[in-house]
Amino acid sequence: MVLQLGSLVTYRRRPWILADREGSLLYLRPLGGGDGELLPVHLDLLEALRPVLPYEDLSHASFPPPPPSPLASPQELRLFLQGARLLLRDGTAPLRSLGRVGIRPRAYQLVPLLMALRLDPVRLLIADDVGVGKTVEAALIARELLDRKMARRLAVLAPPHLLDQWAEELKEKFALEPVVVSAGSLARLERGLGSGGNLYRGLQVMVASIDFLKHDRHRPLFLEGAPDLVIVDEAHGAVGGPNQAMQKRYELVRALADDPSRHLILLTATPHSGIPEAFSRLLGLLSPEFATWDLARLDESQRSKLAQHFVQRTRKDIAATWEDTPLFPEREVRYEGYRLTPEYRALYEAAYGYAREVVRKSEGLAEGRRRMRWWAALTLLRAVMSSAKSAKSALERRGLPVEDEEALLELAPLVAESAEGGPADEVPQTLVALVGAEGGPRKRLAELRRLAEAVTPEKDAKLQGLLEILEGLLREGHHPVVWCHFVDTAEYVGEAVRARFPEAHVAVVTGRMDGEARREAVEALMEESPRILVATDCVSEGVNLQEGFSAVVHYDLPWNPNRLEQREGRVDRYGQKRPKVVAVRYRGLDNPVDEKVVEVLLKKAERIREALGVHVPVPEEERYVVDRMVRSLFYESAQPLLFAEADLLEERWGRDVERERESRSRFAQRALRPEEALKALETTDAVLGSPGEVEAFLLLGAKLAGLEVQKRGGAYEVRPSSEAPEALRVPFRDERGRERPLLLAFTDPPPEGARFAGRTHPLVVALARHFLEGALRGERGRYAARRVPGIARAHYVYLLRSRFLLRGRDREALGEEVDLLALGPEGLLPRERARELLDLEAAGNVSAEEAQELLSLALRRYEERRGEVEAHLAHRAKEIEEAHRALRRAARERVGDLAVAAVPPPDLLGVMILVPAR
Repeated sequence: MVLQLGSLVTYRRRPWILADREGSLLYLRPLGGGDGELLPVHLDLLEALRPVLPYEDLSHASFPPPPPSPLASPQELRLFLQGARLLLRDGTAPLRSLGRVGIRPRAYQLVPLLMALRLDPVRLLIADDVGVGKTVEAALIARELLDRKMARRLAVLAPPHLLDQWAEELKEKFALEPVVVSAGSLARLERGLGSGGNLYRGLQVMVASIDFLKHDRHRPLFLEGAPDLVIVDEAHGAVGGPNQAMQKRYELVRALADDPSRHLILLTATPHSGIPEAFSRLLGLLSPEFATWDLARLDESQRSKLAQHFVQRTRKDIAATWEDTPLFPEREVRYEGYRLTPEYRALYEAAYGYAREVVRKSEGLAEGRRRMRWWAALTLLRAVMSSAKSAKSALERRGLPVEDEEALLELAPLVAESAEGGPADEVPQTLVALVGAEGGPRKRLAELRRLAEAVTPEKDAKLQGLLEILEGLLREGHHPVVWCHFVDTAEYVGEAVRARFPEAHVAVVTGRMDGEARREAVEALMEESPRILVATDCVSEGVNLQEGFSAVVHYDLPWNPNRLEQREGRVDRYGQKRPKVVAVRYRGLDNPVDEKVVEVLLKKAERIREALGVHVPVPEEERYVVDRMVRSLFYESAQPLLFAEADLLEERWGRDVERERESRSRFAQRALRPEEALKALETTDAVLGSPGEVEAFLLLGAKLAGLEVQKRGGAYEVRPSSEAPEALRVPFRDERGRERPLLLAFTDPPPEGARFAGRTHPLVVALARHFLEGALRGERGRYAARRVPGIARAHYVYLLRSRFLLRGRDREALGEEVDLLALGPEGLLPRERARELLDLEAAGNVSAEEAQELLSLALRRYEERRGEVEAHLAHRAKEIEEAHRALRRAARERVGDLAVAAVPPPDLLGVMILVPAR
């Protein structure tokens, strides 16, 4: 038996569509369509089983015509048509991925995808600004390559704290089923793996910790089984410096890039990272020749070639070129302050004097040991000025001092809040112990503890001032996030906030919770209102907050501008519902620590961001931040020669700014035009259904299916009534099985509190199945008849589900569409006329007996016109081919290796019969 993609077959006494094949392995899909229902069938196994299990045999099938009973209402037939259309996943549109994604991509987010279609293999560096949506851009490319069969398997390599976020995005928005590979999941995943088996070779989609895979134990096995498509998130962290961790990451990604057939997508918002050599290494992963170029002196040919692999846009670029409506919020920065109470000033001055002694006593030591004392002194001041509770905890929990330079060097990033490694929110006890060893008699530490205990919440102006700030933000309608540096401070603040605002929902989220617990706590809080999140920096990476929060308050100012940007970027990003987000930078007005942080570090970074439109990272963070703070706090005039290094880093920061300005000007991808991306979206809408059509379907379908709908601002609240069938109640149930109403919108991003209801939303899918499968089972009619004015003789509108083979080089794929075909007295009518006929207002009903006679006549006419139907399909195949070629031309992709052919016969889903009004 000869089978091609799109063939209808019978297997196990059920009809199926042959949706895909790999050699002798067939993938069958039920006639109702939908994702996640492909049934693999081995032809060799069928042949062996046929003599003993005849029902396992495979045979050709045909789609049954509409039966004479029951008769559908015009509304039911319209929902049947739209249900079939919205369930299409393998559409004929040039961008095949959009049939499966649960988002509505913006035109600018399609630019990297159009760029990727030019390349084989795809080697692309996406360096768009923070909060623009690089995850969406990369996942769209991955979904498209998988759907076009240009790639078979996908791996996302990311920092450990981003694994859950990636897995959730791929599953919820891109209909992929990722497996998370990490130290915690390896043993479970390896169970059942045969001796000598390779776990990685069998994973279709995986999200893995780059730090886990880089180790010598895991790297060889992963490289042996690595997929043909790899995304590397935070790619600058794999090339940025000489330390061993970065070198191991680089070796891993370099080995992946060395396979010339592998697709490689690199993501970073900070491609330069303050180290020119690292940027060259990063570009060298795309093509070895890029690493040898002098990037400051590119000729036009080199610039043009690099631009094919590199896109880097600021929000200003996107707003000016790609979008006619605001997509990103305005960030309003407010500086608020407090003054120390006498009790807190006594604590600060005692701690400062103590820390200053530690710094002064270090002057005769070697550079490494001197820096350790600096870190220790700064850590003590940091704990004291965070809160009295963190000061007491630090002083009470002191461990033994550690002199091992290797161990202490690992603590340096914690002091400067380096982007290298995840954030830490516990006081480094070994550093505090080092202060105790250097600072003199134990009674001085006891005195510090006594002073900390004297600072009660009522005598804490910092805490009381925060409560006033929060009251103002709540009054303005904001949902704020309060950022604290230490866990003890977050718990202290959370207790006070709960007491002051009993009507608000407050969550405290810290590093003492595991990643899943943190995510669940944030998600649960976002369902409540009003809400306040008190968090440490464990939430500033890997948890997007723009859907639930619109203001941030830095209770503890970060000492590193890079960390400040991470915090504020959690709410200031694409998808934020409010036009303006507020960032409150809260500081002590008579507190030298905060004063130096603001004046020396944060305001300089803010001036750069305002001038350039993008954050430029602080170079070599640890040395720069620590040296600047020690100089500002402990040396007024005479300064050690060691500070000359910080001056050089300051100069480098300035050069980084200029290089970033030039790079973003060169690689903003202005060669691609918005209309090309919009045309691709419009072509897809024509096949799969636009957001407006999804909205019309859901509102009408909900009404007929027993769901209650109420308009709420720019969204709709939907809930099931007691008559709603069980299958339609499932989308309303949460993880605990409780039914809750859904607040849905048809624009992306949706209004605050609402979810985007695209064609893959669970409720849209459930309604589509309800009307399509109900009609196919005979519970609902597949044809309708009505009388309409304006026609002299009967007209027939046929609802067809057609299949097409899309062939290119050594690949072929199935494409489907649901279309209308109209027959009038003179024969086949233009496609646009079919839509007009369907939209005609009825002027009268047709009896059931007459409708059955008309159906017999309509089916006979259809059979008589088979030749015209096949000619229509052949013409449609040419139109589809030309649409694909147009996109390829826009993307400058190869055009000549594409061919589209119809797979007759189409499925005759239903018929609308129109007869003249009497």
